This record gives sequence, C-alpha cells and structure tokens, in this order.
Amino acid sequence: MEICIFTEPQQGASYDDQLAQASAAERLGFDGWFRSDHYLAMGDGDPLPGPTDAWTTLAGLARETRRIRLGTLVSSATFRHPSVLAIQVAQVDAMSGGRVELGLGTGWFAEEHEAYGIPFPAKRFGMLEEQLEVVTGLWSTPVGEHYDFAGEHYRLAHSPALPKPAQTVVPIIIGGSGPKRTPAIAARFASEFNIGFRDEAVVAGMFDRVRRACDDIDRDPESMRMSVALPTVVATSDADYQRRLAAIGEDPATFAGVNIAGSPAAAVEKVLRLRELGAERVYLQLVDLRDLEHLELIAADVLPHLR
Repeated sequence: MEICIFTEPQQGASYDDQLAQASAAERLGFDGWFRSDHYLAMGDGDPLPGPTDAWTTLAGLARETRRIRLGTLVSSATFRHPSVLAIQVAQVDAMSGGRVELGLGTGWFAEEHEAYGIPFPAKRFGMLEEQLEVVTGLWSTPVGEHYDFAGEHYRLAHSPALPKPAQTVVPIIIGGSGPKRTPAIAARFASEFNIGFRDEAVVAGMFDRVRRACDDIDRDPESMRMSVALPTVVATSDADYQRRLAAIGEDPATFAGVNIAGSPAAAVEKVLRLRELGAERVYLQLVDLRDLEHLELIAADVLPHLR
C-alpha cells in the first residue's frame, strides 16, 4: 500500500511552506506529495500569503526533491486550456525525472472562478472529457507526427504534440462520487480512481462501480488503482488531538466519524480497513502543513504498520 501526503495550500501557505512539507515527506518515507489546485481559501482563517499555482509549485518541487511522487488532487478543467496543461505537465514530469501524476476534474468551487474572473460553465463534464482526449492525445502522438482534434470545446490543428513527458504514460487520476459518468470517464482515461471525504460504504460502492465500468469497455479492472483521500489528525494525547483539530477548524464531535483520526493505532486500523475495501493508495490530507511534528509522528507510529 502507498501512503501519500495531500494538502490544501490555498488555505494559507507559501511555496517555502510547501517545500518544507514535501521535503519532510520525502525524507520520512512517504510515497507522494499531492496538493489541491485552488485559487481561493475556503471558510474562516488567514489565507495569507494568498494562492499559489499548483503546477508552478510542482515545477519548483520537481527540482528540489528526488524520489517522491508529485501531483494534483485535482486540477480543474476550467483553469487551463488542455494544450497548455499538457505542455506544463510534460515539462514538470521531465524536470522531476518522471515522477508526476495528473489529477483532473470538472472543478466545483464557483466562488474562486468569480473572484479571479475565470469562466465557470454550468455543464463541465463534456469539457473534462475533451481535456482528457486532448492531453492524452498530445502525449501519445509519436514524435514527428501531428495531432488534430475537433470537439465542442476545443480545436487543435496540425499540432506538433510536443514536448513529451519523461514517463511513457503519465498516471492520470480521476475522482468523485458520481454514480455513472465519473466511473465511465475513469475507466476510459484514468490510471487511478480516487474517492475522498466519504464513509467506507460509499468507498466500497464507488470502487465496485468503477470496476464494472472497466468491465463494460473490456478493460481489466485490476489495471485501475483504487485510492482514498481523507482528512487526517493523529495524536498521542487528547490535548494534542484537540489542538490539531482547532488549528484546522474541525469539530471534535464529528471529525472521527469518517476521517483518519485519533491515536496512531486508530489511524492504522482505519487505513487497513480501507485496504480491505481495495484501496491501494491512501492520501492523508494534512491541512496544517506547517505542523511538521504531525508528519513526524505519522511516519514514526503509523507508516511502519502499513508497509
């Protein structure tokens, strides 16, 4: 099982904050460092210094780390033209020596689009499908050949389809809990299906839907990695647990209901249950990314029991 760190820098984090967490995650033996792709903070709290761009950040981290996987969970199809996204991801993949993964979704946070003047169409699944067509089409076009695409949202004519990523296939992550269209899109395009912020019954149901969607197009369901992302707060004392919950504005009365929460032993038990459901990778969402002692604790008291 792979254990990755997932964080939300739009809540208030500089590039240096993110570098410190990603570097610690690499040093401590985690498998990946992934970040959200948002431009506006959510809820109360101090958002300073303001948003950082996901792919600009990952480009910097690509040069300042050596082993850890890097990616988005997930980028919004509304933020970038797919040709630009394909070029960005390919370049960051080359800068990292082939360690990048692209999470891509429809986008959902209308307020950030309004705040920064980014169009936010009411219907976005068609846009997402075309983005996946274009990105994978550009990457898979042989060097020396050209790529054309004519869709409802995007048109490319005689593109040289360069640059290419370092990896032969850049892993693509598709996530969500939609019962029909999301599993179908994942089966067609994704290396990994991710579901976040849901209880175990919903996780099991979505994994089953995605496997059936793979069967529907004669894809081996075993070729799809299943993953779960959950907010995580671990502590060895009640005082530390309460302090960490307060730092991210979470309610002690409800937080443990779905999430990875409590003692190291409780965290291990939760992750092992997710593995029993079929999860091959778990993303620990650590919103307070400046709390590196939290990361150290998880690495020392949780990670060894999941290997």
